[in-house]
Parts: sequence; structure tokens; C-alpha cells
Amino acid sequence: MAPRIQLEKAAWRWVETVKPEEIRQVHIELAYRINLPACQRGTCRRNCKGNPNCLVGIGEQAWLGEIDENTFHNIDDPNSERRDKNTFVGLTNLGATCYVNTFLQVWFHNLELRRSLYQCHNSRAQEHNTESDYEPQSICEHLQYLFALLQNSNRRYIDPSGLVKALGLDTGQQQDAQEFSKLFLSLLEDTLSKQKSPSLQNVIQQQFCGQFSYVTVCNQCGRSSALPSRFYELELNIQGHKNLTECVTEFLKEEKLDGENRYFCESCQTKQSATRRIRLHSLPPTLNLQLMRFVFDRQTGHKKKLNTFISFPEQLDMGPFLEGKADQKCVYELSAVLIHRGISAYSGHYIAHVKDARTGDWYKFNDEEIEKMEGKKLQLGIEEDIAETVKSQARKPKCSKGYHCSRNAYMLVYKVQEEESPDATRNDVDVPAFLQRLVDQDNHKFEEWCSEMADMRKQSVDKGKAKHEEVKELYELLTARDGEPFEFIPLDWLKKWLDDSTATKEIDCSAFLCSHGKLHPDKVGDSKRVSVKAAQLLYERYGGGPRLDASSLCQECVSQRCRVLRLKNQLTEDYKEVSNLVKRSLSGQGFWVGKASLRSWKQLALEQLEEDEHETKQRNGQTNGQGPHSNNSKESGAESTEDDMKTFNEDIVCSHGALSILETERKLVTPEVWTKLRKYFSKAPEFNQSREACQQCLTLEQEEKDNEAVSKMMALDQKNQLLNLFHEKNRPTLTKWPQGTDMLYIVPLFFVDEWKKFIRRPTKSSPVSNVGNTLLLCPHGGFMFTYESLINGDAQHSPLAQRVGRDQQTVHRGPAHLHPLLPAEHSQRLHHPVHHAARSVLGVQRELPLPAAEGPQRIHTSHHLHPQSDGRQEDGEGGGSGADGQQLRDRGGPRRAPQGGRRERPRLQSGDGRWFYTY
Repeated sequence: MAPRIQLEKAAWRWVETVKPEEIRQVHIELAYRINLPACQRGTCRRNCKGNPNCLVGIGEQAWLGEIDENTFHNIDDPNSERRDKNTFVGLTNLGATCYVNTFLQVWFHNLELRRSLYQCHNSRAQEHNTESDYEPQSICEHLQYLFALLQNSNRRYIDPSGLVKALGLDTGQQQDAQEFSKLFLSLLEDTLSKQKSPSLQNVIQQQFCGQFSYVTVCNQCGRSSALPSRFYELELNIQGHKNLTECVTEFLKEEKLDGENRYFCESCQTKQSATRRIRLHSLPPTLNLQLMRFVFDRQTGHKKKLNTFISFPEQLDMGPFLEGKADQKCVYELSAVLIHRGISAYSGHYIAHVKDARTGDWYKFNDEEIEKMEGKKLQLGIEEDIAETVKSQARKPKCSKGYHCSRNAYMLVYKVQEEESPDATRNDVDVPAFLQRLVDQDNHKFEEWCSEMADMRKQSVDKGKAKHEEVKELYELLTARDGEPFEFIPLDWLKKWLDDSTATKEIDCSAFLCSHGKLHPDKVGDSKRVSVKAAQLLYERYGGGPRLDASSLCQECVSQRCRVLRLKNQLTEDYKEVSNLVKRSLSGQGFWVGKASLRSWKQLALEQLEEDEHETKQRNGQTNGQGPHSNNSKESGAESTEDDMKTFNEDIVCSHGALSILETERKLVTPEVWTKLRKYFSKAPEFNQSREACQQCLTLEQEEKDNEAVSKMMALDQKNQLLNLFHEKNRPTLTKWPQGTDMLYIVPLFFVDEWKKFIRRPTKSSPVSNVGNTLLLCPHGGFMFTYESLINGDAQHSPLAQRVGRDQQTVHRGPAHLHPLLPAEHSQRLHHPVHHAARSVLGVQRELPLPAAEGPQRIHTSHHLHPQSDGRQEDGEGGGSGADGQQLRDRGGPRRAPQGGRRERPRLQSGDGRWFYTY
């Protein structure tokens, strides 16, 4: 089948020869591609989206033919979580807790320890109500419950998170396994010591504790001293050794104490050279041998792992190393090997090989996975393969019978060899009733979970089989035969219907409707034409709507599309013709067209046609040819740019919706040109030649001209009266007062700058309506400057002046008499000496002709600033009258006319020989 774009072009090729009014049913069917041939299975690699009759590659492949029922669900068999018969229970790895799991399995297989833990008193477990979950508190309670689950749980593995949390371990960080063993046994010993039964108080010592002494012999006098000590494990150095015997021998060998390490002999009463060695006195029933693989590297400052091969026997005779107590049992049998896989001391994986005390079988415990070794023999196997490359890969030495070699073993556990006993129940450890009740509760929850998973699995299979039959039945009915009734179904819905991973929703065709409530021609490629019989069955089972049958083919949309496509084809030709026609001189009646619209009408028409073609017109009237929206209206006189223009001819529409008064922005065109343009912009605003321009805009324009004339007159009048101030000529200074002058005014430079701007460009700037001297006062109400600071010019060079200078002051002659004539509220305020920074202008010879606002404030001869005004507002000195004057005082700065609006006309008034303006 041809690509989708080619199919779409072929569906509308007929518009080149058919006008919209000549459309017939055959043309509508061509537009909706009713008669395209259906694809056959095996001919299409994927679905042809441009062909509504192609029903291949929509997901039917997974349903046709025989299907394995396991594909109908993603639920694992719950029995895979069930413990196999005659096997042990594993432990979940919580992230980096494999080292904890290995020790727990080793201690669980110590029958004496397990039996003793079961005997510990636990009132919480004994009184527990099985309707709620049991939550142990102490370490002893956690171990009791964990061991009981390891012994009689129906689960294949259990979660030790309760114990790990109680120990305060970080599940994401691997700890030192050897250090953990020591600390945990010490913690357990402390916990059991609180039990009432003496046999339970000492169970850790009875199982793991041995005795030795450090014996020191003075070389001078031969005196021997012994320091007895207990041990729970022997830490054996493996560096430089090949077998376990060499490691134990080095541990017990004699050490020389000389030089700075000499020994203080009590007989000699001085430091003497001596020898020291360890003497073993007694060994525990469970002998833990720590092989010191993780050592501190002085060069790097970190721990490192020694990957040295060490051989060790299955049967260990400690007799040669034991002194005294000849009747003590010294022969031990290997019962566990703890392995660390990896070359780094900070990463890797821990597993344990443990011998079952009852059967003698060896098991490998790897978190959740447990593997039984064949032939009741220890098989280290791949545990000796290090994944990472080791720099010096030593070959594995050959081991004699009864020996094993390992470069990953870091702890060996030996059990004293017991004489065979006819009592077969000696190795049996029964779970106490109160713990078994908790185990049964957990097993019941597990069985309920298994039953629930099995039911869900069965429901999924049954649902899948029913769906399989449904698809096989309906897929054969989907294809609509030629001449038979048909309906359209969304392609996405059909795909989801055939995708078993998603729940099938009702059929929703609402997104496929055009503005006339029928099937949109552009949506044909996203839908499929199916038989009425198949559509009826689908709607009965899944519901939805609206249903789209043969009557849903929209003739209005096809006609509109035909018109648009024909106009698009004719656009280039019309553009050339309009370009030639507008160059001709106009004779007779014409129509106004915006010059910007005329320049860009082809692009606007193309955008309009594309919007019409894809039916993306907005409902709010903001589309080409529909006239300006209120939000897009432009003020009279504003320039319209082609980039801002959204509708044709809107550039000659004023803000009042009438013809713009800017004749330079519009052009008269012939009726022939306007007729061609109206084909593309049927709703564009129309203005014939006789249409008058907007009267409101003309009135506003005239008022603007009048305001500009008044501003020019005002600026000229003020400039003539203050010519020296404008040109900065003949300015008075404090060091050289003008003759016959006893008073000078002070105003901010900011005010003068704003006033000069208005004088220079009265039509572009607003009149200054307020001197605003209040900011020349300090926060305490006094004048901000001393007389000396004004003389030295500090006020004219202060950076503060850029943001303050707003109000004016007056200075009386004389360096020691600076006082303002302020309103009554400024009475009796002292000048504040700390203010030496503000920029000001001195020597305004007469007051400015300003609107009645906040007037100049004066300084007269007295140290104290006090009012010399009775509060009256006259001559522009006391502030503007009424609300306007109050507003100007509140603002405290030069007042401008409103931007973008109409300025009020000022009224020229006089008083005491001074001219000023008011609004």
C-alpha cells in the first residue's frame, strides 16, 4: 500500500476538476477512501494508517492461532515461594545484608544455641493475640521468632528486617563481617545474662568461650608470670602461610620482648628482656577461627583483602596446641565455612557453607537460595572464582584427602567431635508451643496469599481464554465487504482492545466529529471501516459512541475542503493578478484596503486556508477576516505592523471599530481587486470610498493639537520669565550674594532638569507641576545641610542627590542663620548636623511660575527652624488647593500628565506679581 501522504493526496485529486457545488456521492466516498482495497495478512509489515480498510498489524497476531495459557497472566506460580520438603529456609537480602544472613544461618545450625534460645522466657509471645501481627522487641525475642520460622515456616525464604532494624544496621552499606560477629555475640551474651535460669545466662560462654593466658618469662631471673584471658574466637594471621596448622602455630609462637619493648620484671624491679607466648588452656565446644583476610594497608590507609590460598582440614586435632587438661576433647570437625567473594574489602558477596548436624549433609546458603551439596561433602566450587582480575593469580594448590583449599574463606567453624550415641533424638530441637503458634499464624497468612495468587492467576487465564475466543470470532467479522453497510471505529481503540495488558474502555468517537457532528475527513486515517455486524457486537459488549456509519460522511466538510484546496491552487495566480491590478489608476467607486494588509495578503490568505483546511479556527472570533477583537484593538493613530496583524484589513480599523483617520496607511482599490480578496477573506471589514473616517478619532486628534499648542505657549512663557535659569547664566552663590538680595531659594536639581525637558520639548514632555522640596528635609524634619556644607559644595557632589532632591528651601543671608519658612507642622525642629549630602540649586531669583501645589519653603535668621507661615495657601507657597493640591503634596515630586491619554488644559493665574499655572 502507498504511504499515508500519497493516499491523502489521491483522495482529493478530484478537486482539480470539480467545483464545490458539483460534488456528488462518489466524490465524498473518494474523500473518505471508502473504496480503497483492504490489505491481506502477510502483505503488510505494519498497518496502513492512511487506509481505513487495512485491518492488518493492529495487534491481531498475538490472538490468532494457539496460545499458551501462561501468556494470559504475569503472576508467578505461588508454589514457587513454597518451601520444598526436607530443605532449609533462606533469608532475604535487604540490600547489603548478606553478611548478616550468613551468620544467622550458622548460628541457627548450632543446635545447643537454638535450644537455649527457645527456652528463654518471652511473655510477649506467650500472651500474643494471633488476630494481630507479632512484633518482637528485644534481640532475644527476634532471634527466637526468626529461628522458629527458619525451622517450621512454609515459606521458601523469610524477611529478617525486624532483627536488622533492631540492631540498627544500615541495609544499604556493607559492614565488617568479622567485627559484626564479635559485637553480636557480645550483645547476645549481655541479653541472655538477664535471664533467670543460670544455664541460659552462660549459654554463650558455654558454647563459644575458651581460655588462654599470656605467659611472660624474664630472661634475667627466669620468673614466669601469666595473665589469664577468655576468647570467643581465635584471630589467625594468614599472610605468608599455606595451611591452618601454620596459622595456629604462629598464633601460639614465642615472642621476644627487648629494646624499647622490654618487660618490667617484678623480681628484678627493672625492665628486662623477656619472652612471651600464648598458652591454650581450654577450648569451647564451638571453635570459631577468624582468618584475617581483611587487613589494614599502611601505604593506602585503607583495608585490603588478602587473596591467599589457605588449606584447612575437615577434622582438626587441637591436642598438640593445648596445654594441661589431658582429658579434654581436642578433636574438632568442620561444621561451617564462611566465604567472601570479591577482591575488595569494601564490596563483594557473602555466602555460607553449613553442615547439617542431624544428617551430615552440606548446604550452601546464598540469601534466598539454598543448595544441597552432593555426596555429603563440602564443595566450595565456584566460590573460589573471583570475578575481578587479581594481579597475582596464584594457582590453587592440590589438597590432600580430607582437606580443602580456599582463598575466599574468612571464618571457619569447628564443632567438637562427639561420640556416636544410640539416642537419635539428641539432635532434635523442638519449637516451643508459644512460638509454634506464631509460626502457624504466619503459615496461615502465607497459605491465604498463595490461594489468593492462585485465584488471580486462574481468573487471568479464564479471562484470557475468553478474550481469545472473542478476538477469533470478531476479527473474522471486522472486514466490511463491498456494498455492505459499514461503520467507523477508532484505530487506537481497536489496538487497545487487542492489547491484553490494558483494560478495554468504551468506544469513544467524540474526538472524530467535525463541527457539523459528523466524521471529520482528516480523521479517516485514524479510524477503521468495519462491518455493521462487528460494530454492533463491539458496542453491545463495550458500549460508547457516537456511532459513525455511512450517513456520517460530511458533505459540508468535503465541500469546504474542496473550496480551500481550489483556492490554494488558485492563490498564486490571483496574487499575480491583484499585484497588476493595484498598479492601475482607479476610475469610479473603490474600496479602502490597508497597505500592510495588501503587502501581506498572500501569506494571510495561505494561513486562513490552512486553518480552514484543518478546521482549527478558534470559536472566539480571532480568525482571519472576522474583524478585530476588543483585546486586539489599537488606539487611533497607532501604527499597525504586519507582524502584529492577525486579520485582513484590521490595520485600517480604529479602536472604535470605524475607519482609521490615517489616510497614509490605506489605499483605494478597484471593485475587481476587492472581489478577489473577498474570496479569501469573506469576513474582513469592508470600507467603500464614501465611508467617512471615525469622528471620535478626529475629535481626539483636534484636542491633542490644542493641548500641544497650550503646552508650547506655557513653555515659552516660563522660558521667557526664567531665561537665566534655563541658560544657567548669572547664578548666585552663597559666597557671593547678589547686591540688594537678602534671600535665596533652594530647589533640587532634579526639578530643574525636569523643567528644562519640558521647556525644550513641550509636546513630548509633560509640564512640571510641583517643586517638591520635602525630600531636602531630613527624617527629623530639619534641613539636610549646614551652611558650611553648602559653601564647600558637598551638597552638589553627593551621590544621594540622584534620588532625593525634590523640594526647595530658602536661605537668609548670613552663614550662621539658616532657617526655613515651613508650614505649621514643621515648627521648632532643629537642623540635624549629620546630613551633608543632597544636591541642590542655589539662587533662584524669583519663584517659578508653577501650578498651585507645594510651594517654596524659606529659611530666615534664627538657629531654630520654626514656621513663619500662618498656614494660609497663597502665592503658590502653601500647596495646591483642594484635592489636587493634596495629591501633589502626597506624591512629593514633579507631577506629569497621564501617559498615553489626554492632558488637562492649564489655567493661567496671577498673585502678588507672580504668574503660575493651575489645573
